[in-house]
Amino acid sequence: MTAAAGAAGDVVVLSLERWDDVWRRNQYLVAELCRADPTARVLFVEPAADPLHRLSRRGVPRAGRGLRAAPDLDGIAPGRVLLHEPTKWLPRKVDPRVDVRLARSVERAAARAGLRRPVLWVNDPSGAAVVRRTGWPALYDVTDDWLAADRSPAEHARLVEDEATLLDRCAEVTVCSTGLVARKGTARDVTLLTNGVDLDRYRRAYTRPADLPAGRVALYVGTVHPDRFDVPLLLATARALDGHARVVLVGPVVDLSAAEHADLARAGVVLLGPRPWTAVPAYLRHADVLLVPHLVDAFTDSLDPIKLYEYRAVERPVVSTPVAGFRDEPGVRVAAGDEFPTAVLAVLGGATPPHAGELSSDPPDVPTWRGQAALMRAALVRTRTSRRP
Repeated sequence: MTAAAGAAGDVVVLSLERWDDVWRRNQYLVAELCRADPTARVLFVEPAADPLHRLSRRGVPRAGRGLRAAPDLDGIAPGRVLLHEPTKWLPRKVDPRVDVRLARSVERAAARAGLRRPVLWVNDPSGAAVVRRTGWPALYDVTDDWLAADRSPAEHARLVEDEATLLDRCAEVTVCSTGLVARKGTARDVTLLTNGVDLDRYRRAYTRPADLPAGRVALYVGTVHPDRFDVPLLLATARALDGHARVVLVGPVVDLSAAEHADLARAGVVLLGPRPWTAVPAYLRHADVLLVPHLVDAFTDSLDPIKLYEYRAVERPVVSTPVAGFRDEPGVRVAAGDEFPTAVLAVLGGATPPHAGELSSDPPDVPTWRGQAALMRAALVRTRTSRRP
C-alpha cells in the first residue's frame, strides 16, 4: 500500500514491551495514530518469547504467539493493528545470529500482513538488526538511555553498537525527555516527543476500587524494577507510615529477589500487581498521597515517567525523590534519602480526602496522547519521504 501525502501508511513498531492490559507509551501512541489516520496499518512487534529464560526463572516455557490480531480497540477497525511475538530459542552467547533470525521473523510477518514498504518505528535498540536487514525507512524512538543502565559488558557493547547504527541510519530520532535531547542530540538532530495522558479519562468520576485496603493509602502506580525503583526507601516509608496509612503498589513487579518480596510483606506493603490501563485512574483518584520512590542516577535522569502526567491529571498530593520530571514540577514535594519518609508523613497529614466525583477544576496544561500521536505521525511522514539511507 502506498501512503497518501500526510498519511502514516504502513508502520512496523519494534516495541520494548508486549501489547497487554498494562498500557505504555507505544500502545497509547499507536491507538491514537490509528484513530486519527484511517489509512494507517500497524504491525506491533513484541519482545521475543524466550523459553530458556523462562525455564531458568522457574516459569513455564512457551514459544512466541506469532502473528495475530490485536484486541479490539475503540474507533479502530479490526485488522488495522496486528501483533507479532517471535521466539528467541537460544541466548546470544550460544547463537550470535539471534538478532538476524529475529529480523527475518519480522520481515516475514510484515509480508504476511501485506505490508510491502512500511516505515520502521524502532523502540527496542536490538531492532538495529531489522534496519540493517530490510533497508526500510526508519525512525528511532528513544525512551530510555540504555547505555547508562547497569548491564553486563557484553550487553553494553551490543547496545553501543546497535544505537550507533540507529543514530546513523534512521531518518528521524524522537526522544521522550529533555535529558535525552542533551545526550542524543550531540550526535544528530532529535525531536522531543514527551509522554502524555488522556486527561478526560483521568478526571471523570470513579468509585473506590474494592481491592484498596481500608483507611488511608500512599500509592505508587508503575513497574517496580530495580533499574529505577528504590526498594529500601519504600520499606523505610512503609515503616514510617505504620498506623497512619498503608503503602500500596499497583503494577508489575519485575526482577526483585525473594528476600525483597519478604521484606515488603513484613513492612505491610500491599502488592496489588498489574491492573488494566482502564482501571488505573480509579486507583490514582482514591490515593491520599502518590509516591515516586525512584532511584536518582544517570539512567533515571533519561526518563520521562508517564506517571508524571497521570499524577498531575488527578490532582492528588505527590511526594517524589529528586528524579527527572518530578523535581522541577510545581506542587510536588521533593525529598531525598532519609527525608522522603518524613515528607510523605507530613504531606499525608495535610491531604484532603479523595474526591470520587468528576473533577471540576481547570485541567492542568499537560501533553495529551492525542496531541503526541499527531507529532509522531508527522515524524513518521518525514521518515517515509526522507532520503537518509
